[in-house]
Amino acid sequence: MKYELLIGLRYTRSKRRAGSGNRFISFISMVSMFGIALGVAALITVLSVMNGFQEELRTRILGVASHIQLSGMDDQLADWQQVADGVAKHPDVRAVAPYINEQGMLSFDAQVRGAVIRGILPDAEDKVADFAKYMKSGRLDALQPGGFGIILGAELARALRVYTGDKVTLIAPQGLVTPAALVPRLKQFTVVGIFEAGMQEFDAGLALIHLADAQVLYRMGENVSGVRLKIDELFAAPRVSRELGPYLPTELYVTDWTRSHANFFRAVAIEKNMMFIILSLIVAVAAFNIVSTLVMAVRDKQADIAILRTLGASPRSVMAIFIVQGLLIGVVGLALGVVGGLLLAGNLDVVIPALEKLLGTTLWSKEVYYISELPSKVLASDVVSIVAIAFGLTLVSTLYPSWRASRINPAEALRYE
Repeated sequence: MKYELLIGLRYTRSKRRAGSGNRFISFISMVSMFGIALGVAALITVLSVMNGFQEELRTRILGVASHIQLSGMDDQLADWQQVADGVAKHPDVRAVAPYINEQGMLSFDAQVRGAVIRGILPDAEDKVADFAKYMKSGRLDALQPGGFGIILGAELARALRVYTGDKVTLIAPQGLVTPAALVPRLKQFTVVGIFEAGMQEFDAGLALIHLADAQVLYRMGENVSGVRLKIDELFAAPRVSRELGPYLPTELYVTDWTRSHANFFRAVAIEKNMMFIILSLIVAVAAFNIVSTLVMAVRDKQADIAILRTLGASPRSVMAIFIVQGLLIGVVGLALGVVGGLLLAGNLDVVIPALEKLLGTTLWSKEVYYISELPSKVLASDVVSIVAIAFGLTLVSTLYPSWRASRINPAEALRYE
């Protein structure tokens, strides 16, 4: 072992001399160590929760939306089966389903609500979306052609005050032209199911009907609005969207989930970055406490430094000794923080209920967030970034005190010894 490393480690774990400032130096070292541990643990936990929310949000959106959507230029696609057969040849496309997207107004007793009306084929839709998983009552396959059944979002059903089995009136915006006036088209639908995806956008504004019923109501003949695709890797959606051109028999408008719901994920990403910066300041404060620790250690060890210099130690060697001492404080704190952060992030389902019981309050409401427990997902890339930043801050904080130690004049240091 190089003597610089040996002396640096010995300074860190050496017994304290009575009457010196070593006890106070030891206290500040412990504060710095636990400060770094606390900051690193907080960073890992908060970023893991942000990752969990991001994944939960993405899962809920893509459980109702689609990875890729192809639509006609005027929201009219004549031969959807030909398009579906073409795009299905792409190696990354897992499932294809046709859809009709139109506006409508739902009425029940004195309640009236606007909604997006989506016409679907239940068997095909079940392969590109997760409505079956979100059904609170009824079944997706209860939508039958000619049966004029409808499935409502939970908030929409609550606003209309309807339940499964009730009959609602759907008013289409495209009216009938008569000699007297323009008469709106009305059709009575039976509520055959209610779904709850946990996303206000869908729960309060989406209704599902069978594709054939939508074609009749909106007078589309055999046309549809477009087709929805599910692919193997959802993050490959932009690439697959660009590669679909040769598989399409006609000009279509192509969009994917990263563009149609970009605001949601951009907001989460910005919030995650800001939390990372803010919590990194905790690590920075703790790391720079090492500066004061080493400054006091250098003053306390001036005689030792002078003796080392007279024995032939170079300024670089003296500097290395105190860098080792500072880094040891930082590395121990960093290790404690990583272990603590991983344990906390992986056991939030136990920690949160325990805190709620201890404080006598509700920290996480299932009714508000529609999530049974606080989501958490630890990413190796986040942990590596946190470790690298914490180590870098620790290393930087050791440089100035170590440089000052290397500049000590042996004669001046030993004058009053």
